[in-house]
Amino acid sequence: MNISAKAYAKPQRSSRPLRFLLPFLLLLTATTLAQLSRVEPPHWYSGMHHNQLQILFYGKNIANFTPAVSPGITITNITRTGNNNYLFVTIDTKNVPAGTLTFTFTNGKKQLTHPYKLLPRKSQSAQRKGFSAADAIYLLMPDRFANGNPDNDTMPGMTEPVNRNHHSGRHGGDIAGIIKNLDYIQNLGMTAIWSTPLCEDNDPQGSYHGYGQSDVYRIDPRFGTNEEYKQLSAELHKRNMKLIMDYVTNHWGKHWTFDDMPTYDWLHQFPGYKQTNYRMTTQFDVNAAPSDAQLCADGWFVKSMPDLNQSNPLMLNYLIQNAIWWIEYADLDGLRVDTYSYNDKTAIAAWTKAIMDEYPNFNIVGEVWMYDQAQMAYWQRNSAIGAIQSYNSYLPSVMDFTLHAALSDALREETATWNQGLIRIYDNFTNDFLYPDINNLLVFAENHDTARFNQLYADPADYKLAMTVIATVRGIPQLYYGSEIGMKGEKSVSDGDIRRDFPGGWPNDPHNAFLASNRTDTENIYHDFTAKLFRWRKNKNVIHSGKTTHYIPENNVYVYFRHSETDRVMVVINNNKIPQKIDLNRFAELLGSATTGYDILSERSHPLKGQLEIPAKSSMILEVK
Repeated sequence: MNISAKAYAKPQRSSRPLRFLLPFLLLLTATTLAQLSRVEPPHWYSGMHHNQLQILFYGKNIANFTPAVSPGITITNITRTGNNNYLFVTIDTKNVPAGTLTFTFTNGKKQLTHPYKLLPRKSQSAQRKGFSAADAIYLLMPDRFANGNPDNDTMPGMTEPVNRNHHSGRHGGDIAGIIKNLDYIQNLGMTAIWSTPLCEDNDPQGSYHGYGQSDVYRIDPRFGTNEEYKQLSAELHKRNMKLIMDYVTNHWGKHWTFDDMPTYDWLHQFPGYKQTNYRMTTQFDVNAAPSDAQLCADGWFVKSMPDLNQSNPLMLNYLIQNAIWWIEYADLDGLRVDTYSYNDKTAIAAWTKAIMDEYPNFNIVGEVWMYDQAQMAYWQRNSAIGAIQSYNSYLPSVMDFTLHAALSDALREETATWNQGLIRIYDNFTNDFLYPDINNLLVFAENHDTARFNQLYADPADYKLAMTVIATVRGIPQLYYGSEIGMKGEKSVSDGDIRRDFPGGWPNDPHNAFLASNRTDTENIYHDFTAKLFRWRKNKNVIHSGKTTHYIPENNVYVYFRHSETDRVMVVINNNKIPQKIDLNRFAELLGSATTGYDILSERSHPLKGQLEIPAKSSMILEVK
């Protein structure tokens, strides 16, 4: 089996006539077999709803061989693509117990065997519950958060070495650093972690962000190992916290298949390179030119990230199985999908449905970066807007970019007008009727792609106002790492600058903001407010699932209630540089017979009769008694 054709390029002289050797040489050339170099998924699980398992086998001329599987496994499909180095074999795993299967590949007298494991699933795996409005998510970039293992900063076979002096270089943060600081994250009141991608990204530069993946079954060795990722998940679950994987369906980087693609249409090619026009509205615009719609969905996000063709059934199934594999392997609690609305919309709906069929209580949030509520609502599962076009994405959650935009603008407008000031935030919520599941929106003031909030607003008072909103409105709050200590970064400099290193995450850092005793007074102002706010939120069901009633802002003061049959919370936001008084009679329908409100921020009680004075640039969260 290890003999190569090259060894027979110049056969030794023999007394046998050449005519006796010729059939043997022709057979050898046709059936030359190299070892299998890739098998994906590398293993699978028994008892899966997804029981038609399509396995990619990659090795030289493997398509010339006929596969069989024992013991007693049915092959339901064999796909040969025209590239003889690929063979896609589909087997039926229904009712097949955990154990080792044996694949046998035969061509004449040539034979190769490969063991393949079906592992047992974790108990109740299919019923796992995803993240929800009861959670608060901490978004971090692993390369910039903490370096727990300096020995893996630069690794053999990885093109880009560590270079902490360059804002777009690899800085060395890793999974070990995340695990080391889980107590810090938990003490902030966070209940889940969303890490930007951790799979291998072997681009020659800018690989730190992980969105140009080169192997989607392997954790980048500069971040750690697959086993360490499982350890991260286990450590989170010990703390009753959750792990959300950042999943990329739209594009890869220098993925291993691109050097020898199974089919020409594995990627979107025009032929050659075309960049997307980024016009996501073309995906539902009834007036859109078909060529514009195609360029949006099929064009490459950037030149270094080839666009995957999800309408190719082999690619789509590859992505479905890869996501399910990671959920089982790492015991995940959710997915965040990058550039969701740039995918082929029919195919991404099929991808999403397959995962949700496997895990009915799971959660997936898609990045739909649009600034119109109707357009964003189109992408949420069971949307009445999508139904107009007979479209259902099956996507449970979308990211509330309109609230992000409203916050970014409203707080700098201290003089209110008809459409400026806190009215922007109020107006955002007037469109909540468009969403089929309003509690399943991801709400945030910033993330790893936007301007740093604390760069836009230098005063901690503004940060406190924004976080009060994020923590108390409907939806799932997300905090970007470092915001809680006032971290800044200038997006106009580079994306790398809004992804600065967390101080204290590296062994030789002179300043360690993970420790209260090491933080500056200003950092502690940010941190202590954040921790108090989100620790309180953690156990407030009325915030997680209560109704909202809000009042039109007056004098740039915004008042809203979160309420249920048993609980009421009154939130007051004053974006003026001077104190304001509000007439509590205006809110009598929600206050009812209540006499006092306890402000969880100042830890003071206030009478709920007559007028309530709100200090300048401040908020109150009043538990109504």
